[in-house]
Amino acid sequence: ECLSRLTTEYSRRTTTDTMMKINANGSLLLFVGLCVVVTDSFVIPTKTLSTHLSLSASEQEVAEIEDDSEIQWDLFTKHHAKGGDDAASWKGIWTSYDYIGDVVDETVASVNYAPKQGGIEQTHTIVVGAKKSDCETCFDSMETKTFPVATFTPQQMHKSRLGSVALVNGPSLLRSGSMATELVLSQGDGRVRVVFQHAPVWEQGVEPGSCPPQALKLFRTMVSREALRDTPPTFESEEQNPPEQGNPTFFRGVSPFKWHKVWGGTSWTWGPSTGNRGWAISEMDEMDSWHGRPTGDTMNVWTLRLPGGILIQAPRVVQDGEAGLCRMAWLPDENTLLRVEASVLALEPMMDMEDETLVGFFPPALGSLRCDALKKLGELEEVAASVSTEQDAMGPLDESVAAAQNSDGDDDSDNSGLDAVRDALSM
Repeated sequence: ECLSRLTTEYSRRTTTDTMMKINANGSLLLFVGLCVVVTDSFVIPTKTLSTHLSLSASEQEVAEIEDDSEIQWDLFTKHHAKGGDDAASWKGIWTSYDYIGDVVDETVASVNYAPKQGGIEQTHTIVVGAKKSDCETCFDSMETKTFPVATFTPQQMHKSRLGSVALVNGPSLLRSGSMATELVLSQGDGRVRVVFQHAPVWEQGVEPGSCPPQALKLFRTMVSREALRDTPPTFESEEQNPPEQGNPTFFRGVSPFKWHKVWGGTSWTWGPSTGNRGWAISEMDEMDSWHGRPTGDTMNVWTLRLPGGILIQAPRVVQDGEAGLCRMAWLPDENTLLRVEASVLALEPMMDMEDETLVGFFPPALGSLRCDALKKLGELEEVAASVSTEQDAMGPLDESVAAAQNSDGDDDSDNSGLDAVRDALSM
């Protein structure tokens, strides 16, 4: 009843909004009041009135608000390292794309989380070779290598920051000198993980290496559809063993119209100075619906829309003084929309206090994090009208109608373009 009266508008003007403090078990302490929106993610609240709203899957009583490390650890073990006393192995196919969106590499691998001495150890297992059996009673064999990555404890989460079902790792500097930013969204027994890599670049005419890097340019993106299943998810495996309700189906057709719905739910935000905050979104407004604009809002947005309802966006170039937005949106099912957004800060100059000369750069940092967990509340009127008028063109053609059209030579020539569209949509 309380949520039905809430309205949230993410815009740069005064509005009635909702703010929630977040407890470690996923519960939110809800505040309703008049707020002044400073950015798209943060507000300054006044005249607040509180009540409780549960955001986690399990209902628990909260005695007190826990500190940030407990919140992070609870989210980490609930949505990612979710094996309990057993190891959790997220199997997937790591697909790498270059700057123009072409596939340059595919690797079968898994991200493993295993309990170890009061913490959780993360390792990566990569398939480096495989032998296929030539008899029906034998099994295929795979040669794998496992590499240690990090060990997590409640007090040491390294460069990872969590909010709701999202995980952001980085931005981090690699040995190659490039910067990596990892985004993860989890739903049921599946998750989508993307890693953006930006490399140092110089302006045209400037010799590379002759001076400090002038910017970081995106050069590679890795996307992995991962699941806690016996094998990595593929079209064939999901066709043979359809995922249970609540678990995502990665390889399915998703119409572009599916993104344009009336969405509402909760939003989790974090900033270095504001900490964890939660928001109730009664209805997502058009300005905030960046998932419906696949090409991005500026020329500096690199974007890639993938089958199965996955949209990723990243800054083409990251420069000093500008926050680059790395984004991912995912439709794990027809009625759920998950989004994560991380702002990246890099190339902040480190100056000598005496002679004011550049001595280096501060390490790249995470400027803010936002995760939205949204449910479909209804249809947009203009989209519903468009779908209604195009339903016949997009759906399968009735056999009697098809026979009538095929018997008419004039209709064949007129509908050849429409037939090609239908054939493409049916693939």
